[in-house]
Amino acid sequence: MKDYLVKALAYDGYVRGYAVSATHTVAEAQTRHQTWNTASAALGRSMVGGLLLGSTLKGEDKLTVKIQGNGPAGAIIVDSNGHGDVKGYIKNPHISLPLNAAGKLDVRGAVGDQGIFTVIKDLGLKEPFSGQTPIVSGELGEDFTYYLAVSEQIPSAVGLSVLVETDDSIRAAGGFMLQIMPGASEEIIEAIEARLKELPRVSTLIDEGQTPEEILMTLMPEAGVEVLEKLHVQFKCDCNKEKFATAIITLGAQEIQAMIDEDHGAEAVCAFCGNKYHFDEMELADLKKEASA
Repeated sequence: MKDYLVKALAYDGYVRGYAVSATHTVAEAQTRHQTWNTASAALGRSMVGGLLLGSTLKGEDKLTVKIQGNGPAGAIIVDSNGHGDVKGYIKNPHISLPLNAAGKLDVRGAVGDQGIFTVIKDLGLKEPFSGQTPIVSGELGEDFTYYLAVSEQIPSAVGLSVLVETDDSIRAAGGFMLQIMPGASEEIIEAIEARLKELPRVSTLIDEGQTPEEILMTLMPEAGVEVLEKLHVQFKCDCNKEKFATAIITLGAQEIQAMIDEDHGAEAVCAFCGNKYHFDEMELADLKKEASA
């Protein structure tokens, strides 16, 4: 099944629903970063959350999610946009912890249960919008939910799930986001809360072959789910050699000369996708001229 996200309305428009199947997208990140199982789950959940938040933006708008917890995984950074593109990295990809008390991958143990959860939105305005909340769980679904409730004032439920094989490859990944609109009745909220308590993990539903549309209908079977839009999602990095050249120029002429003298060149590696860009001595000399100017 191709990766895609659906946007829908339910309960006569009082609930916005989003669901995404992102198995191939998370699998590409796992391959590029060579993440071990617990790190794969942490990075994968963060990317799925980034896709869900990004889908609320207009096409060219973009956002960054920064999760800076006190666990061994270190910082997790995810960029996404309104087109369904996402990229992400985890500072320490080689994290494999013992299973937690529930027999599941210990994402909280990797991320930590204290720290800062930040969302920065670039909406094409002079200044980006930035919202920040404390990490309240480390399981990440609850952290996205808390951010939406506190920073954006939107009562929501977010579920993020990644199923990792014993060889660290990704078997299934996906998630959902339900947002309660003003005027929703207590009966609607109670019905959703009751359903969430008995819902299997989204990755299990995807592994069983459920589509994003079917996941929303499983979540809200009596709600009259109306699908509004489908959005193709993918791992996509927008890095290129020109961007790294600009970054090298900002280091200054002295630093660039040291690269020429000591290393006879430079290699830049993108943290998000692992692509490498080589600069030889002549290219560095040209960049040094620009830095001097």
